[in-house]
Amino acid sequence: MELRHTWTILRRYWALALIPAVLVLVAGLATWRPAPAVYNAGVRFLVGQPPGAAAAEFDEQRYYNWLSSEYIVNGLTDWIRGGNFAAAVSQRLAGQGIDAPPGLIQGGLAVDNARSMLTVSLTAGDPALLQQMLGGVVTVLTEDNAAALPQLGGERAVLIQLDEPVVNTIAPGLRSQLDLPLRVALALAAGLGLALLAHYIDPTVRDRAELERLGVPVLGAIPRERKKGSRFQVPGAREEHSSPGP
Repeated sequence: MELRHTWTILRRYWALALIPAVLVLVAGLATWRPAPAVYNAGVRFLVGQPPGAAAAEFDEQRYYNWLSSEYIVNGLTDWIRGGNFAAAVSQRLAGQGIDAPPGLIQGGLAVDNARSMLTVSLTAGDPALLQQMLGGVVTVLTEDNAAALPQLGGERAVLIQLDEPVVNTIAPGLRSQLDLPLRVALALAAGLGLALLAHYIDPTVRDRAELERLGVPVLGAIPRERKKGSRFQVPGAREEHSSPGP
């Protein structure tokens, strides 16, 4: 019974329930723009230091070389994540006539490390600028890392580039595809809430069932007026038929 009552309310206030969803849908379609293309490229480095003269004779020395490589990777990772690295890349690109603000570089940088391997990736909306910025990242990372690693006593860490960066297009995320449907669904839920609220504050009694729910006895009901031209049959009366003439 409650479900039928709710359906009756929604039929009565269907326009109020649909108006918010229709407005959001129209506004969303009017302002919809395709998601801008985003590009990404990455490069991997193997990080280490040249072995000392004793490394050929002692396995322990080789072990410390590998261990120091892991510490170097951790230090370079912290350096890339900081703002000084992006500023250094921007300054180097500016010397080449390329305008790449540090904020743009920092916002697209991502770095990860595993053992002695360092992975750096960069994201941007312009593939040509992305290649230029990634080139600056590789140059600063391989040539200017001594200042970020004072433990090496002014020496540069040895970085071996394992692969050439390849620019790939990043597909639009699921969130951008479902943005408008989710907003319409929320607007529809809000419209249903408005319909229920309108019924709650409406003092009009529209049918016998509402009076019965209030505990008011119903003595009789006046039927709705029928449309003009409809036939009205009086209970107990017989319908007269005339036969056609000869």
